[in-house]
Amino acid sequence: MSKAGDDATGSARGLPAGGGSATSTGATTDNLAYMPAHRLAPLIRAGTVSPVESVEAVLARIAAVEPTINAFALVTGEAARAEAKRAEAMVSAGEPLGPLHGVTVTIKDLAGIEGLPTLRGSHIFVGEVAKTTAPFVQRLKAAGAIVVGKTTTPECGWIGLGRSPLTGDTHNPWKHGHTPGGSSAGAAAAAAAGCGPLHQGTDAAGSIRVPAHFCGLAGLKPSYGRLPMVPVGLHDLASHGGPMARSVGDVALMLSVMAGPHPEDHTCLDAPPADYVGRLREGIAGKRIAFSPDLGHVRVDPEVAALVRAGLSAFTEAGAIVEEAGTPWGAGGVDLARFFWKAHFSSFGRFLPEWRDRMDPHLVACIEDGQAVTASDYQMQRERKYAWCSQIGRWFEDWDYLVTPTASVAAFPVGQLAPDGWAQHRWDWMEWAEFSYPFNFTGAPAASVPCGMTADGRPVGLQIVGRRFDDLGVLQAAAAFEAARPWEHLRPPL
Repeated sequence: MSKAGDDATGSARGLPAGGGSATSTGATTDNLAYMPAHRLAPLIRAGTVSPVESVEAVLARIAAVEPTINAFALVTGEAARAEAKRAEAMVSAGEPLGPLHGVTVTIKDLAGIEGLPTLRGSHIFVGEVAKTTAPFVQRLKAAGAIVVGKTTTPECGWIGLGRSPLTGDTHNPWKHGHTPGGSSAGAAAAAAAGCGPLHQGTDAAGSIRVPAHFCGLAGLKPSYGRLPMVPVGLHDLASHGGPMARSVGDVALMLSVMAGPHPEDHTCLDAPPADYVGRLREGIAGKRIAFSPDLGHVRVDPEVAALVRAGLSAFTEAGAIVEEAGTPWGAGGVDLARFFWKAHFSSFGRFLPEWRDRMDPHLVACIEDGQAVTASDYQMQRERKYAWCSQIGRWFEDWDYLVTPTASVAAFPVGQLAPDGWAQHRWDWMEWAEFSYPFNFTGAPAASVPCGMTADGRPVGLQIVGRRFDDLGVLQAAAAFEAARPWEHLRPPL
């Protein structure tokens, strides 16, 4: 499959000191590509950094690392260059500029952008061109952001890994041959590799948080309805859109642009975005944090567990009160998660007669198991799920935040549903990702932030969950952790 815009050139070492050629601003192309949006956008508005230079730096970085990481389904180089020239002219003319003017962004290839393919990681959709642009993409572009490409996803976003029958394996920039997680696989790999500052993902069972954990990023699954999802997803209000970046400040900035109600999504929250950027550094002094190392039932790799526990001191240093707490509801979602996953993907059964041999065989197995679900089964399990969500909501009355590992393991080799030594199944990948889906079901905001590295250099993240609608609070807690344990300066050894 060809990738447009592959005429960008450049090289990169992925080292903290930067690499690549110098620009007219004095920054190297790599450092400009790695520059966070909350620093880059003011420089562009002031005329200190050219949008053309910024876009060229990102395209050069993509060209340098893409053969290694395979993060893009499509690179829109020529369109991005044209937009950068227009953005530069607007700066020169003194025209009003948006908060993301001239800043690059990538879009996960599940969302439509008018005139571009929407491949969804599947042979089924090759040749499909979007007729409309997703609302959150419209908002990013209206704020001045420049789309440089669409990032890879497993087939139809079905799994928390980065393998697609159409685009192949996406690799973790921190350890080649290992998964970046998924389903926002390309977004995470591109972000970690310095392919611009802002990356959009989606999350129905951890698909923002898991790849953020595997790739050393900040990622937020906002409260359900905070971002419009058009068309509304088929996961019974479990699928969320959200931002991924190398800093919490960029996550807050991106969310402030994308959030807000939209007339085509009847499930949207009828509220404008909070001042996520202006209030980000208010702190968490006095906040009550419950820590659960395992939700009462989850197996966790000892190295991951130790790194997460060690990270708790960052919250106490920020003035929060941290206590280890029981989660009596923890194990109640295990069967529910598997049931709804196969039930929701059963609708793809309509593709099996023609496409089975060209689809992910694990997805095919999931679809086949889901086809045995009846409408009566579905309604009875929904009743159980809603009762479980109520139990979690009541538990949160005593706490401002819950902190857990984001996932049970660090990145493992591509081509596997689970690491060696973990249960293997014909499609069930969730044993190492049990911390994610409860908060898709409840719709609560949840973020992953990096808390350390394994001995062999694989990132590990911890999860911060808030009460439903407290997206600002989760961002503030993430920002407090980042201030105590900064990671933005770290770069993978590409």
